[in-house]
Amino acid sequence: MMHLGRRGYLFTSESVTEGHPDKVADRISDALLDAYLERDPQARVACETLVTGGRVVVAGEVRSRVSVDEEAVVRKAVREAGYDDAGLGFDADTVAIEILRHGQAAEIGAAVDRDGAGDQGLMFGYACEETPELMPLPIMLAHRIARRLGDARRSGELSWLRPDGKSQVSVEYRDGEPARVAAVVVSCQHAPGVRNGEIEETVRETILPAALGEWAVSSRATILVNPSGSFTEGGPAADTGLTGRKIIVDTYGGAAPHGGGAFSGKDPTKVDRSASYMARHIAKAVVAAGLAPRALVQLAYAIGRVDPVSVSVFTDGKGQLPDGELERLVVGTFDLTPRGIIEYLNLARPIYTPTSAYGHFGRQEEGFTWEDVGEAAGRLAAGVTA
Repeated sequence: MMHLGRRGYLFTSESVTEGHPDKVADRISDALLDAYLERDPQARVACETLVTGGRVVVAGEVRSRVSVDEEAVVRKAVREAGYDDAGLGFDADTVAIEILRHGQAAEIGAAVDRDGAGDQGLMFGYACEETPELMPLPIMLAHRIARRLGDARRSGELSWLRPDGKSQVSVEYRDGEPARVAAVVVSCQHAPGVRNGEIEETVRETILPAALGEWAVSSRATILVNPSGSFTEGGPAADTGLTGRKIIVDTYGGAAPHGGGAFSGKDPTKVDRSASYMARHIAKAVVAAGLAPRALVQLAYAIGRVDPVSVSVFTDGKGQLPDGELERLVVGTFDLTPRGIIEYLNLARPIYTPTSAYGHFGRQEEGFTWEDVGEAAGRLAAGVTA
């Protein structure tokens, strides 16, 4: 986890808007998952999406007792991502859609039916005291900038904004704590004919102050707006998007390890997703309970096995208990079986489309049950004093 043992250093994280090609792909995959879960909470879905030019290709596996109008779901997701104008070169009404999928493999399905994990894998969760959300500061600020761009486009506040965009924030740390914003990079797709100077001025005066709040950029900070120049060609018309290609944006901005598995398009029997949510829940509860200023939790599973093959907690030696004792406390407090996680976090329902942009963590919004740690923190604290 990010604590580099240096008195001063810079750390950078990035985010993207919902109109970024990879996020369009994530949104389609999660929208399809939600469409199945809405009518069949036991549906098994592993959905991968590619978007490019005027085409959407959906592939993967589905096992469900219901049918879904997948093409209608895809078009709605594309429209909600901001692509509702044929002039963008990729839009909900004219995009060609190809559905290439099959049923869940019988052997994998049988393993999951026995409440086992559907695959092997390792998952991480992280929390720290840098922000009220108990998230690393660079990724939270990057998300706020990207979301502010999206809000300004959707509301019509900035009529020249287009759906694609990216943000990047570099934070200077001193003695392991964030001290100032050192650099900000913003790239936003825009309508033809808008001057670069107008775009930069608007981003500096309208987007950044609202997004950065108390971390408003200092006079010594480097600010780069559309550093490549004009950005009129964007989205899937200009670049290919794939499900799961923004996993660091989805998690902790590089401040903590990632097990490798993507989240979007996967139903909660897939521990890539559900166990990552649970690991974040545990790490956040550890920090919220005052047991450590930062915590990294790793869970690992084997295909077909019910219990995790390993549970680890790391606190940089700053925990109120040794890490080994925290691990035993965690194992004794939480049901870490796939079924136990699904039931505890109430994951077998259509809550996933909102997660497809602006990160899966650090959001106190409906459906983000893994972020609600009041009860869990109390249970951990009680376990320490027991």
